[in-house]
Amino acid sequence: MSTPAPHDWHAQHAEQTLQHLDTSPDGLSAEQVQERLESFGPNRLPRRRRNGPLRRLLLQFHNLLIYVLLLSALVTLALGEWLDSAVIFAVVVINAIVGFIQEGKAEQAMRAIQKMLTLDSKVRRAGRTLNVPAEQLVPGDMVMLEAGDRVPADMRLLECRDLRIEEAALTGESLPASKQVEPVAQDAGIGDRYSMAYSGTLVSAGSGTGVVVATAGKTELGQISHMLGEVVSLQTPLLADMARFARVLTFIILALAVGTYLFGVGLRGYSTDEMLLAAVGLAVAAIPEGLPAVLTITLALGVQRMARRRAIIRRLPAVESLGAVTVICSDKTGTLTRNEMTVQQVFTAAHRYQIEGVGYAPTGRIRCDDGRLCELEEASDLHALARAGLLCNSASLLADGSGDEWSIAGDPTEAALLTLAGKLGLIAAHEHGYTPRVDSIPFSSERRCMASLHHDHSGHGLIYMIGAPERLVEVCNQQLIDGSAEPLDPSYWHGVLSDGAAQGLRMLGLAVRALGAPRHELNYEDLEGDFVLLGLVGMLDPPREEAIEAINECRQAGIAVKMITGDHAETAAAIARRLGLGDSTPITGAELDRLSDSQLDARLGDTTVFARTSPAHKLRLVQRLQACGARVAMTGDGVNDAPALKRADIGVAMGIKGTEVAKEAAQMVLADDNFATIANAVEEGRTVYDNLKKSILFILPTNGGEAMVLLVAIALGLTLPITPLQILWVNMITAVTLALALAFEPGEADVMRRPPRDPDTALLSTQLMWRVLLVAILMTAACIGVFVYAQQLGWSMEASRTLAVNTLVACEIAYLFSSRQINAPARFGWRDNPMVWGMIVLLALLQLAFTHWAPLQRLFATQSLDPLGWGICLLAGAALLAVVETEKWLRRRAGWPL
Repeated sequence: MSTPAPHDWHAQHAEQTLQHLDTSPDGLSAEQVQERLESFGPNRLPRRRRNGPLRRLLLQFHNLLIYVLLLSALVTLALGEWLDSAVIFAVVVINAIVGFIQEGKAEQAMRAIQKMLTLDSKVRRAGRTLNVPAEQLVPGDMVMLEAGDRVPADMRLLECRDLRIEEAALTGESLPASKQVEPVAQDAGIGDRYSMAYSGTLVSAGSGTGVVVATAGKTELGQISHMLGEVVSLQTPLLADMARFARVLTFIILALAVGTYLFGVGLRGYSTDEMLLAAVGLAVAAIPEGLPAVLTITLALGVQRMARRRAIIRRLPAVESLGAVTVICSDKTGTLTRNEMTVQQVFTAAHRYQIEGVGYAPTGRIRCDDGRLCELEEASDLHALARAGLLCNSASLLADGSGDEWSIAGDPTEAALLTLAGKLGLIAAHEHGYTPRVDSIPFSSERRCMASLHHDHSGHGLIYMIGAPERLVEVCNQQLIDGSAEPLDPSYWHGVLSDGAAQGLRMLGLAVRALGAPRHELNYEDLEGDFVLLGLVGMLDPPREEAIEAINECRQAGIAVKMITGDHAETAAAIARRLGLGDSTPITGAELDRLSDSQLDARLGDTTVFARTSPAHKLRLVQRLQACGARVAMTGDGVNDAPALKRADIGVAMGIKGTEVAKEAAQMVLADDNFATIANAVEEGRTVYDNLKKSILFILPTNGGEAMVLLVAIALGLTLPITPLQILWVNMITAVTLALALAFEPGEADVMRRPPRDPDTALLSTQLMWRVLLVAILMTAACIGVFVYAQQLGWSMEASRTLAVNTLVACEIAYLFSSRQINAPARFGWRDNPMVWGMIVLLALLQLAFTHWAPLQRLFATQSLDPLGWGICLLAGAALLAVVETEKWLRRRAGWPL
């Protein structure tokens, strides 16, 4: 071992560490603590600054189309048209308030599931033991750890008494790591640094003492936080798409406005002020000012639906981003698996038993060699093994009030043995009463076993031992068959170990030694031979059943699922097979370090499991997948997942078992830690995108028709059939009624059988723009046609314009039914979306007020219509619907769907 650098604390001897830190087993003096606190600062990570309310509100105006609207409002204000200007400003402000409120709700929902943790530490300073806040720890402090403590800083361990620490949040390893004082190799990964205890991990058993070697940002947790700060978040597909759309639309609108101004002044002889107002009217007509509000509301509805399904969306566009995801990279422990060790198989000398049931609930059937249900009364060897696991045990099973949820106190491996005993009907209190414990030796990483001493009230002593199978095969000379001891067959047990390893099981051996007379003390010499091997148990952190179904559903939706875990390759591969992820050979973190980017890219498509990975590996994998064109969702719950969560196109954190760092980095938090919710989110995301497309496909023809009405009128030298103020009324009223109704449309039947959409494909393709142009032309023809007809009948200008506006609205109502399905026939039913008919009724009432209510007549210069006028409106709407449906029918016949 080479001489380690001062920061390679895991490779240094304890004495070297104390010398480097200028401390002693008695701890630091008060002066040293104060000096180091000033030098290193408090032991806390910097907290991410949130946008304040004012900044969040101002960001709602950061939109190119909104800028054009504000410019239009300023122009109308400068021209003295204060009413038009006030309405435009009101539209912009309403849109901003809607977005502000919805984002605020998402932030509140996120804060509601966050749990703050204050931490005190037991520290030895100047020879005295004190309880101090973790924030006051400094390098050189001597910290004492006990079961249940959360490690407050990175520590080099100086004393260990059967110390085991759960490091899943940092390393992804599902089982607690056994700690030691002896140094390890300098190049050991984080998961193999057994001489260290890292900040944020949890002591599951034993006790120990360590010296603080790093605090705050210098800890492994802090390094990940720093890495997180350097990761650049990617723009969601929807926002990128809308940004492209806004740029193109803005360019077209400005070009039309300038062209109209120049044409009117240069060729038609209109005055400058008159054409400035016309240009503004054209911009107001063409800009879909209701679109930002519809976009926000559609996304907000998706957020609310997901919240009811136990998912919290932290950023509105994230719900839609899932609809474009092509790869989901998932952490294993606690995400795809239950994070609850479970005995899956029991191997005795005569039988192999399959144990059903998962988690810590002591319920589940037991099957024998041929798969038939086991007669428990006849399984004496299984009972003897389970009794040993129950008696040589320091864990506890805890049931909630209903008895449906079970938790543990103590080591997960020991708790799994208690669950096995419970499935066989063994009751802990009774067994301890029959065979009380006299003494015990806790688990030792050096001896790789634990043992307990018992007596049976009949003058007999018993030693039960649990440990690594290789260790027990060494100390056992007999094996139990049909209730009697026979000579041990080592080759049989080595074969069993190979079978278990192939299945990714964590194997444990159980043995018993009978004593001729009762004993009152147990020592290490008693563990060196003459034991009877009862059998081996194979344990696994089982996959979630709902995760298996969700993975299958994602595959049907064209989404690949890849497992990225810190666990061992064999275990990860076994879990992957059970999850239905295939039999591909896992790539380990060490292999990842040896692969160039091009070599890794070539293997990404066929590899579904990445094992023994570090935070940097996870981040690299997400980046390489994105470089290969994938849209990546990353799920996880640990600190080690946070950089990849932030870098991914959408990060999904677990809300219950997830760390605060993971939640902060993610765009979506699963409040129930259920992987299956992700499949629901994908479906919801695709539905949201469909509804956005339907809404846009509905809104744009309205704006296009209004703009074309102005262009045609100016080109032909006609009086404007609709005023700019009336245009604003139509845009805003129909956008928040009819267009909003499409946001409630249910998902199409094939939404989860389509491949993921290509995020680089424009939201509005050329073919979709054809539909927009067709409907815009039809609306323009109807609007100008009825206006000219009304003028020929001798109607007043106010009545003619009122007829034109209502005809436009009638055409929109008719087109709404057609827009409910882009390619399929128009849908008129109300059960699947009652909002459609509700909004039509609301809009009809608003148009009646617009037409007949005196205050609105004065504001918008309208006039009441007679039955003939309303009949003309209905006829125009029916004609437009017939033409659009005919176009859809012809497309279906020709096989040219949009």
